[in-house]
Amino acid sequence: MSETSVRPDPVMAEIGRGMELGQRGERDAAREVFAGVWDRLGADGDPFHICALAHSMADVQDDPREELVWDLRALEAADLVSDERARLAGVASPVAAFYPSLHLNLGDVYRRLGEWDLARAHPPRGLDAVGTLGDDGYGQLIKGGLDRLAQRLAERSGDPLSVPPSDPLSEPASEPTEVNGPASG
Repeated sequence: MSETSVRPDPVMAEIGRGMELGQRGERDAAREVFAGVWDRLGADGDPFHICALAHSMADVQDDPREELVWDLRALEAADLVSDERARLAGVASPVAAFYPSLHLNLGDVYRRLGEWDLARAHPPRGLDAVGTLGDDGYGQLIKGGLDRLAQRLAERSGDPLSVPPSDPLSEPASEPTEVNGPASG
């Protein structure tokens, strides 16, 4: 195997197992898997692993304040990931492709927490990086989510309870994560 080949990554395999549990609706089990990975990684672990883990852990939180902690941790870690590190992990796109989804999730969680100014800062940042996504289902899903979030924030009446609970943006994320999306392509 050459030095630049993608090697099996047991940490990403474990994160993938947690993601599968979360996608099947087994949120408690997913959180347990992710907590075990976090215990092994810690805050000083590989930023690529932390980004993937934190983004996935955010998606299975029931409390939006906890979701925010993990979303912020994912964004912070993404800032430390090089394109070379991502490529070695099998991600075909640049790290910049992580940002549209990260900003979509942050904008949405801030919206659900009633932090309107913070929420409004994220759609433009995500849309600035949306060109790094492919013109495939995942790219369209993220761009559409950013557009809808920006529209919703622009129309906001001032009442944080004005967004109905059935609003798809207020539901737990069901789209692929930015780490999973580009990595799978």
